[in-house]
Amino acid sequence: MSTPLPPEVDVVVVGAGGAGMTAALAAAKRGLDTVLVEKSAYFGGSTARSGGGVWMPGNYALAKAGQADPLAESKRYLDSIVGDVVPKVRRDTYVDRGAEVLDFVREHTPLRFTWVPDYADYHPEAPGGRVAGRSCEPIPLDARFLGDELKRLHPQYTKAPANMIVTQADFRKISLGLRTLRGPVTMAKVLLNRILSGLRGRRMFAMGNAIAIGLRKGLVDAGVPVHYETELTGLVVEDGRVVGVRVTQDGRESVVRARRGVILGSGGFERNLEMRERYQPQPTSVDWTTGSQFNTGGGILAGIEAGAGTDLLDDSWWGPTIPLPGGPWFCLAERNLPGSIIVNQAGERFMNEALPYVEAVHEIYAGEATGVGHVPSWMVIDQRYRNRYLFAGLMPRQPFPGRWYKHGVIRRADTLEALAAEIDVPAESLTATVERFNGFARGGTDEDFHRGESAYDKYYSDPTVKPNPSLHTIDQGPFYAVKIVPGDLGTKGGLVTDERARVLRADGSTIPGLYAAGNVSSAVMGRTYAGPGATIGPAMAFGYLAAEDIAATAAAPEVGFETGASAPSSTNEAPPGEVAQQPSRNPVGKESA
Repeated sequence: MSTPLPPEVDVVVVGAGGAGMTAALAAAKRGLDTVLVEKSAYFGGSTARSGGGVWMPGNYALAKAGQADPLAESKRYLDSIVGDVVPKVRRDTYVDRGAEVLDFVREHTPLRFTWVPDYADYHPEAPGGRVAGRSCEPIPLDARFLGDELKRLHPQYTKAPANMIVTQADFRKISLGLRTLRGPVTMAKVLLNRILSGLRGRRMFAMGNAIAIGLRKGLVDAGVPVHYETELTGLVVEDGRVVGVRVTQDGRESVVRARRGVILGSGGFERNLEMRERYQPQPTSVDWTTGSQFNTGGGILAGIEAGAGTDLLDDSWWGPTIPLPGGPWFCLAERNLPGSIIVNQAGERFMNEALPYVEAVHEIYAGEATGVGHVPSWMVIDQRYRNRYLFAGLMPRQPFPGRWYKHGVIRRADTLEALAAEIDVPAESLTATVERFNGFARGGTDEDFHRGESAYDKYYSDPTVKPNPSLHTIDQGPFYAVKIVPGDLGTKGGLVTDERARVLRADGSTIPGLYAAGNVSSAVMGRTYAGPGATIGPAMAFGYLAAEDIAATAAAPEVGFETGASAPSSTNEAPPGEVAQQPSRNPVGKESA
């Protein structure tokens, strides 16, 4: 039996991911009686399954590394890549307050961050973009302090041996196999650390696991109860104000009233096929996402029922994905490494394969809309590529598993003409495409799609390849074709919120008592992606700001600011209940354009 729910608290937080746990911790540290309810039996959500990057300009980790550029540059960057898809006040608030959020997390959890060296912003050549990047990642931590609660960590995206700690910075080096000395040295370091940690009885975690574990420890220390297997079924609305939640626990429905507010941090709808088919571009599948299997849009649906506006429901945190029989593989470094191309069903290239992953899937769907089949697409590589680089978790030279062939994910042939027949594309088209690409590789310039010109393209490239580290000929058989589908890390459309994380109605007015952060809300990044961690960063920031706004507007003398954080700037505020500054772009019940 689950622990009984309290009948009433100050704040109810829904969802134990990065957004929800940050919100609950911030509410508790401001003296608010807080409870967190979680649909699954786990904490961490999609954050725990992620690479753990956090894009928060100006934070302490960047400052320590000498990388904290003026915040005005980050604002200029978001102005240039996001534009008026998201109101400027919301974008600017995120930039202005993000560093404060990481300071708060450092003060109240064991979580610490460090700069990821040279992981470029995803559009580094845009005004305000940074070639050196603004992304940080958690320093690996020993999770023994959680005790039995550690068993509730959300299952990982891919299984890894105990204490096998690979950071984002490590992964870049390891992906190159033996091409540079850094690859084997880094792998040796990872293996040695695993052995030493095991001998010392440590339980080491990195990336998104570390963020989830650190925040969960913060909640334990703050005395915030987390009720697992407690699913949101609706919001309690009285006189236009959200005053609580309806939940199902142990097969029984109950109500938890919220004196001050409800914060939704319940994730997107990537695992809800009905919603995907209604709002998302086609074709689509719940089997192509790496998001949490529990993200079925419950918070979004509850918000819509309460009158919330929605936006960006047709968009996601996309990424070209390999639909492996054991689960989807989010294709990251594989696309950037030289000696690979992606072709459509006409056997032709249609994009810079090394594009940031959101933009790459935008290109896939744009091509699909023209009538030329782009789903699936095929990544074409040769034996030289397989001998050199890691691929979907396989070591260099390691054969593709037989079940991948049986599942139709991998096709192999001794010639390009035979490979074309295997994937049912015109042989003359595929051979001409590869021949043209090989010419670009020899000359060092991709005249069709400019691959290798952006600093981001070069991050996962091979520095030993000249003259362009992103380009190499494909001419050493046998040849392979790898199926590529438009997968995602989660959906990015949801309830429209303002710069204080207040949920807005379709007419732009606030719904008193209701807040949202993370993928349950429409993304502050709009239709693009600023850099590594531009999903988790906003989730944590707006969870924090939601709790701050509840505390600041509670008008109760017993509610203080334990952290000393200031109230929201009056320049970005409207009094509670008045029309907010952010309009809804997708009226409730209508599909996104």
